Amino acid sequence: MSKLAIITGATSGIGRATAVAFANLGIDLVICGRRIERLNELKEELSSKVKVHTLTFDVRDREAVETALNSLPEELKQVDILLNNAGNAHGLGTIQDGDVADWDAMIDGNVKGLLYVSKVVMPWMIARQTGHIVNISSIAGKQTYPNGNVYCASKAAVEAISEGMRLDLNPHNIKVTNIAPGAVETEFSMVRFKGDAQKSDAVYQGFQPLVAEDIADIIAFTVTRPAHVVLADILVYPTAQASPAVIKRQ
Repeated sequence: MSKLAIITGATSGIGRATAVAFANLGIDLVICGRRIERLNELKEELSSKVKVHTLTFDVRDREAVETALNSLPEELKQVDILLNNAGNAHGLGTIQDGDVADWDAMIDGNVKGLLYVSKVVMPWMIARQTGHIVNISSIAGKQTYPNGNVYCASKAAVEAISEGMRLDLNPHNIKVTNIAPGAVETEFSMVRFKGDAQKSDAVYQGFQPLVAEDIADIIAFTVTRPAHVVLADILVYPTAQASPAVIKRQ
């Protein structure tokens, strides 16, 4: 019997790459995101390998999250893996000059959105006494860097939530993994810099960053470990990076 995974933020980056990696493992998918066109393209790409169901919602909208997930037929609530990947960074600057709208977007997406999705899915796993939740944090959740303030705080919250989940879900045989990537070249910086391609490109110049497929490979490895093994907390850097602010550039 094939496994079933729910992936949030599946329209791009790590989420999309993980959907591909899971499909290659024969894991059926519920792919979630805000951009229906991209979800449909991904479904078409992967449907020859596994069963794929799409859900369109914004994780920041609690009502939309609950409505979408609860609309799933019973067979798609037998979830083995939840990948909480959806998240964002908005802006880069001092906290005193921060945009409150950016703060709301990061806290609502990175923290509350993860909680909203998990709140619906965890009872399904508890009922079956099995499951694996993978949360995508960031090196920013482990070490605050200049001008990162609220983004770092939101990812530190993911770290704490992951640990809390691991403690509270332990009696129910549910694994929890926290993955904290360093510099990964995705749409991340384009969103952070509000579409400024020059600023976005500069983030990854002069060194080889990670790519989404690198993290997807790690996630795929993590969820295929034996039942008695859980990789609880994983920090991933590109070779050129030693900390959030220390990167060897050519």
